[in-house]
Amino acid sequence: MPTTDPVERPLLLRALARRQAERPPIWLMRQAGRYLPEYRRLRERAGTFLELCLTPELAAEATLQPVRRFALDAAILFSDILVVAHGLGQELRFDEGHGPRLEPVVGPTGLGRLRPEMVRGRLAPVYEAVRQVRAALPPEVALIGFAGAPWTVASYMVEGSTSRDHATVKAWAFADPDGFGRLIALLSEVTIDHLVAQARAGAQALQLFDSWIGALPAEGIERWGLEPARRIVAAVREAAPGVPVILFPRGAGVLYTHYAERSGADALSLDAGIPLGWAARRLQPHCVLQGNLDPVLLAVGGEPMRRAAREILERLGAGGLVFNLGHGVLPHTPPGHVNELCSLVRGWRH
Repeated sequence: MPTTDPVERPLLLRALARRQAERPPIWLMRQAGRYLPEYRRLRERAGTFLELCLTPELAAEATLQPVRRFALDAAILFSDILVVAHGLGQELRFDEGHGPRLEPVVGPTGLGRLRPEMVRGRLAPVYEAVRQVRAALPPEVALIGFAGAPWTVASYMVEGSTSRDHATVKAWAFADPDGFGRLIALLSEVTIDHLVAQARAGAQALQLFDSWIGALPAEGIERWGLEPARRIVAAVREAAPGVPVILFPRGAGVLYTHYAERSGADALSLDAGIPLGWAARRLQPHCVLQGNLDPVLLAVGGEPMRRAAREILERLGAGGLVFNLGHGVLPHTPPGHVNELCSLVRGWRH
């Protein structure tokens, strides 16, 4: 049974604590991004994408833009999961139209070049951006910090870019699990530090993105996805008590049940392929759910979007829900569709 909580507490935090609320909160993955004209102007001003992420004033502005434009219940820090690779000293750039490019980490030699002691200093601008955003946000809007999960960050670091099949990183994990495990262990420690630093700078909730965990077979998801996530959640909870953690094991399929039962997370973010009835029965008894409107439906808009959004609200809204997408906002999404979605969710009642 939901319990009551002071209405002054941000709606997102009440929802993540399963406190009584009049409606589910709404925020959107990639709510700051290329679909917004003001973001495109800011991006041009920044020069490079990495400079945008690592210049506190610009990152703070990008974070605040969608909150000013839409009736959202949370801001998520504008950053990138690969700032951790940059913090470790790996060469990183973002090529227009091609995404991230990294000097690949190859075996023990590549692993030996990484410098975890550099991370906190190199990512200091990220934590300053958190402080600036928190100071600028109204008290009812929560601030979410985030990081990439070890498997997903490792995939980029080993492949050197976005990969269709993740063949190189999977080959290392399969052929030399002990050696690959050292990379995952290193990334787990750095990720814990990165999340805790964001919480101490003012982030009120944290999300761990495992965007590519679905590329692994079931045993790999357990070993390289769930177990590191469980360790990260426990460590963050100890170092930053009271800061809820959301996990997004995209593509985990039926293994979402293992995350719900064993990860210790406060909430699970669902990809668009997760059936709502199954999620309500198998996952929601264990944790709050977040999601899971297909981003294409948001881009399409109209009655297809409204119908799908209402179904999510009706099927999951009373059992602990944060309304979101199944992945990030697409670049060609009309901003008006986001506005309509926010109005629909804000107008819904149990």
